[in-house]
Amino acid sequence: MPAPRSRPAAALVLVSALAALGLGPAAGPAAAATVPVGAGSYSDTRPSGTSGPTTNTGTPVTPKVTPAAQGKPVPTNDWWSSLAFQRYGDNPYSTPMYGHPLTYQAVAGGLEIGYPTSPAIVGDGRQYEFAHKRDLTLGLTGLNSPDTKADAWSDWTVTPYWSDGTRTLRTTIGHGLPFVYAKGSGGDARITTAEAPAVFADQGNVLGITVAGHHYALFAPTGTDWNVSGTTVTAGLGGKDYFSVAVLPSTDALATYRKYAYSFVTGSTVNWSYDAGTVRATYTLTTEAKEGTERGTLQALYRHQWLHTADPLTPYTYVSPRGTMKVRESASFTTSQRAAATLPALPGAGVDPARLRGHLNEVANSADPFSGAVDTYWTGKALGKLAQLVPLADQIGEGAIRDKLLGLIKSRLQDWFTAGGANEFSYDRTWKTLTGYPASYGSDTELNDHHFHYGYYVYAAAIVAQYDPAWAADSAWGAMVGTLIRDTADPSRTDSAFPFLRGFDVYAGHSWASGHQGFAAGNNQESSSESTNLSAALVLWGSATGDTRLRDLGTYLLTTEGEAVAQYWFDADQQVFPAAFQHDTVGMVWGSGAAYSTWWTANPEEIHGINALPVTGGSLQLGGHKDSVRRNIAEMERENGGPAVEWRDILWEFQSLADPGAAKAKWDAGNAGYTPEAGESKAHTYHWLTALDTLGAPDATVTGSIPTSAVFTKGTTRTYVAHNHGTTARTVTFSDGKSLSVPARSTATGTGTGGSDPDPGPSTGNTFQLRTGGALTTATGATAGSDTIASAQGANHDGTPYRPLVYEARGINGTLRSGGSTAFRLQVDAGTTVGLGQQARVSYDLTGDGTFDRTETYQYFATDPVTGWEEYGQSRGLKSATGTLGDLRGGTVRLEVWSAIGNGDSRLQTGTDRSVLVIPYD
Repeated sequence: MPAPRSRPAAALVLVSALAALGLGPAAGPAAAATVPVGAGSYSDTRPSGTSGPTTNTGTPVTPKVTPAAQGKPVPTNDWWSSLAFQRYGDNPYSTPMYGHPLTYQAVAGGLEIGYPTSPAIVGDGRQYEFAHKRDLTLGLTGLNSPDTKADAWSDWTVTPYWSDGTRTLRTTIGHGLPFVYAKGSGGDARITTAEAPAVFADQGNVLGITVAGHHYALFAPTGTDWNVSGTTVTAGLGGKDYFSVAVLPSTDALATYRKYAYSFVTGSTVNWSYDAGTVRATYTLTTEAKEGTERGTLQALYRHQWLHTADPLTPYTYVSPRGTMKVRESASFTTSQRAAATLPALPGAGVDPARLRGHLNEVANSADPFSGAVDTYWTGKALGKLAQLVPLADQIGEGAIRDKLLGLIKSRLQDWFTAGGANEFSYDRTWKTLTGYPASYGSDTELNDHHFHYGYYVYAAAIVAQYDPAWAADSAWGAMVGTLIRDTADPSRTDSAFPFLRGFDVYAGHSWASGHQGFAAGNNQESSSESTNLSAALVLWGSATGDTRLRDLGTYLLTTEGEAVAQYWFDADQQVFPAAFQHDTVGMVWGSGAAYSTWWTANPEEIHGINALPVTGGSLQLGGHKDSVRRNIAEMERENGGPAVEWRDILWEFQSLADPGAAKAKWDAGNAGYTPEAGESKAHTYHWLTALDTLGAPDATVTGSIPTSAVFTKGTTRTYVAHNHGTTARTVTFSDGKSLSVPARSTATGTGTGGSDPDPGPSTGNTFQLRTGGALTTATGATAGSDTIASAQGANHDGTPYRPLVYEARGINGTLRSGGSTAFRLQVDAGTTVGLGQQARVSYDLTGDGTFDRTETYQYFATDPVTGWEEYGQSRGLKSATGTLGDLRGGTVRLEVWSAIGNGDSRLQTGTDRSVLVIPYD
């Protein structure tokens, strides 16, 4: 099959607003200088006959920035990159940019602003989009600029610039910003509306208008006045140079938004940390008070953010292609998540060494282990395939095979890491990027996909570093690996050679693939899993080389994007995709929405598989939402008319993250006659499926104290795994209290020591497990999971359910046990949040008629601010009870759990005999 690609390599059926592809080469100089980097080198000019960034017709293009921004590394692959990368010769402004909740497009007269709230289902039902549609254009009277340039930018904001020689306009826009902040000279503030506005508030310099059903507030300097004439609204600036516009969640929010209208956002910064299994990130806006002293602001959080913050949020919300956005009244907020697990390889549990040895030799002894690869992408996939096998050979004592594979990897990496040959990396001073030649899929002309391609190189280098640290030294080949990392995921904002985190959009929570963002639908990313492959590679490279900064960066990126992928590609909570969109997953996410598609095929196997490959020890986070995996596989088989054929290995491995036994059964039945996907091998697939069938699926509810650790659960048995890259033995502790001793430079596997008491045994007829989704069941054998207990939002809900989790069992028959009483044990965890309390209520409808005859509310349980499960039981005591128990005849039992106090979400464990309700019935 063709390569999985998210970029304009081939036109796709359903994206209607894509431009034609033209990749005309631009000749480079005849001779190139070589820049030494450790034992390697790169060229400082392109190889002859190759091309750098161009327009769609092949004309070379340079960054479209103001003098103030000249020389700064331009953030390509961002949500707003079309401001700086002019992909189309006839559009010197921008294509639509999706900030969320607002959308934007630069035009000659200023900035178009829209707030799309109704999705369209297009492409035969295969795509949903909240396409940009202008409500307003913000500008200055008479402004007619020949172009728009990028004047300044920060982590998730940008300042476009217009000038026609007489008038100059700058606006600051960004992700999550309900405001557009404008500074202009040479003309009055001018707002033109798509239709005649309805005025709902006129306070002189503050005007509330409704356009196309959307409410906006216009803010001019104090002492000025807005004037409405048809579809034109103007205000003299009274000698000042500022004004702002906000989209309001409702008209009654005007007073709140007015408070912050003159607190102009000037920058945005994310800071992250990793500590003992927890990733924290703080997102901060810097502001400037144009009037008064207010320095606060309002910002809208995406779902992947508000699910993981304990910070108070307002009742205000916005519609977006990523589901509901919730508004925070502050210049900063912090998220906290369990860190995603990363392993160099799964342990070889249950694997037959002789069988694995045979499969390993098939690859190691093949005539061409690189399958003819010449460009950066296909070479990368081949490197990744070989690197996956190195630890497997080591596990079964096959040192010769291991070393042969390492030799193949080193030789090919060193070839690419040395300038002057048939393949090399070349640095573009103008665009401040490192491009590998031969390039592919627009990695040269469009600056697409660098994170996809180079992630494989970094991953392979990390495996080499695990076995040969000297090779990875900066004085050897490590510095070239570091240069690839700087191009794709530079953690520095002061590096003059590369932009900060080129591909990763810190606020959106995921990467973007297109370098220029030149589409009506905004930017896009198809293979989210190739993006997270780079993040996992950073974890492994940083761990192997002792660079905790890169290790922790990789952990932050992998954890953050893992949740974004779960929500926006797989709709894990079924709260993001519009109801009319009849798909459970998408192949690619766009700024405007998402599509059940790929760039190169409509084959369901590849639509589903492209967001799973490559399957590595960095893929375990995909198992964090097991019901979503099951829906994904079921939809693939429905759309495919049966089980996978072409990419069966990828999809078996993906399924094994939720249902290892079912996936292994498919391997057992069908492994004899298939061709592995280009980045896979039978050796790796056999090892992966066998190991998970033996260990159980990954258990994301428990984390280890280092990123290279993971937990697997089968039935009620947990297995703990950790890899120690260090030169001395260490003890890895887990969030459930277990610990594992790990020798130096080794992987350890075991059931752990210490920790909680053993599980109390299987459920009985009157003992009900909780299941995510709201069921109470006496069935056993599920995989442990967790549900989020919503924050009490700082209010006191003691005794009164507030946004409770609800679990029910219906149609129950039972005889009341004399003297019996309700019992429960619930595993709850508040993480590190202080002052939370969870409360339970149990209700009995004895006959199933809809009326609860007995309700018991228990005293709340005050959780500690230490990550790890705590047990809440009925021994806390009854707070209140109403009604009387009797025999159950087709009855219903309901358990409700909510936050009685506190300001933060917490968790309730599901799918295990540690969290059960026991009713007093025979």
